[in-house]
Amino acid sequence: MRITTWNVNSIKQRVGHLLGFLDEAKPDVVCLQELKCQDTSFPREEIEAAGYAVETLGQKAYNGVALLVRAPLQYTQLLRGLPGDAEDEQARYIEALVHGEGVAPVRIASIYLPNGNPAPGPKYSYKLAFMARLKAHARALMASEDALVLAGDFNVIPEPEDAADPAAWTQDALFLPETRRAFRALLAEGFTDGLRACEPSAGLYTFWDYQAGCWPRNFGIRIDHLLLSPQAADRLVSASVQKHLRGLEKPSDHVPVTVELSDG
Repeated sequence: MRITTWNVNSIKQRVGHLLGFLDEAKPDVVCLQELKCQDTSFPREEIEAAGYAVETLGQKAYNGVALLVRAPLQYTQLLRGLPGDAEDEQARYIEALVHGEGVAPVRIASIYLPNGNPAPGPKYSYKLAFMARLKAHARALMASEDALVLAGDFNVIPEPEDAADPAAWTQDALFLPETRRAFRALLAEGFTDGLRACEPSAGLYTFWDYQAGCWPRNFGIRIDHLLLSPQAADRLVSASVQKHLRGLEKPSDHVPVTVELSDG
């Protein structure tokens, strides 16, 4: 089972890139973030024609997450929205149990974790509260002992080697000590960083800002992650970054990241 996470930074602008990627890589499950559209505006017909079932949690102009599941795989137990705050209206979390004949089930979540800037401030407080809710929900899911993959744009630079210039991020919400502590606390629930388990070297990035020539200079950061429960990590075969998609015309500032799991 190939599972990809990708912040597309507006599905309307990137649907052609997405369809090309689906045809090229044929991932089994795709976790999308930052759709920037309501559910009714998502290009469902085009994606379904490519062989994928579609579930979205959209929001006008902002946020938005989706799960794409390629036939013949199926999904059940759909959850739209992260538990823990009934008043949170931001579209940042969608989850389902994906399974198929001869394939052990994997529970997969697409997550668009808040950016949190400027910090300190209400946006940063919301980020930390969201991370605490995510940890609590992940702990509850881990109790079932199902294979679990938390995939998405976490807006967290975990370590200095995950940035081309760590000093440039010391005051940013993505790299503040409290952010990194919260991320480590999530990992401490028993998760494995899927990409780092396969590719420990520095210089591995998933995001390049549109400004200041960041892409040509490879001035990137790694903020898109796939976190695997022990049951999922036992099935980990490979992990990779589809960096070439950043070089397309009018690309997203993020690129896809993919893990492959054995059938179990």
